[in-house]
Amino acid sequence: MSNQATDKQQVVEMSTTKSPPIYIPDSFKGYPISSFNLQHVPACDLESVLIPGGLVRDRIERLGFDISSDLANEDFTFLCVLKGGFQFFNQLLEVVRQYHRFNVDQVTSKANSKARRIQAEFIRLISYEDDSSRGEVRIIGLESLSSLRNKNVLVCEDIIDSGLTMTKLLAALSKEKPKLIRVASLFFKRTPKNTSNYYPDYVGFSIPDSFIVGCNLDYNNYFRDLQHVCVISNEGKQRYKASNEDSNGSN
Repeated sequence: MSNQATDKQQVVEMSTTKSPPIYIPDSFKGYPISSFNLQHVPACDLESVLIPGGLVRDRIERLGFDISSDLANEDFTFLCVLKGGFQFFNQLLEVVRQYHRFNVDQVTSKANSKARRIQAEFIRLISYEDDSSRGEVRIIGLESLSSLRNKNVLVCEDIIDSGLTMTKLLAALSKEKPKLIRVASLFFKRTPKNTSNYYPDYVGFSIPDSFIVGCNLDYNNYFRDLQHVCVISNEGKQRYKASNEDSNGSN
């Protein structure tokens, strides 16, 4: 085999390997707020931009490829965790569908083949107030989890923090005996609060133990519309804490 053929084979093998998360070190303090177009937010509310929005979008593209490669031509149900996971879910679903359509075109050209389906369901998990978990999780949205029985399920979450929310959701899903459960999380926070040592199947970014907002991540329903992932300041936490306005975050 020629060196050129060997190089091509290596490229194919590398492209089908699940990618590692982008690791943001603890020592990285982020980019200055003044370097970005964030004039609509009081500068004192944010410490820094941790991850620019363009990098987030590019990373989601790669996660979509990883998921499509792993699930290939399997039917599966995308289970979106609202509210924080909605933007990530929309972007990821579009990428997965693009790869899925390509795969289906290849498969359905064969005799006796069937087109595959990607279904979407939405739930909301209530567990957070301010920047700490209350320890209780309620599942709202899906009429019955039993509809996931014998199905491949891909849970789409915005961030894994303590891991408590996700482990309780997975326990509830497992009782319904789905064929397969996998979890995609855009962010994994390295925090001592994750005593269960839970880690998702697909992770976009591994980040320090800071409270982040933006890209649909919120602090008591503020800052969802930021186009970049930012670290909220202590002053921002104080200004928008739940005692001032009754709401729940999803971080």
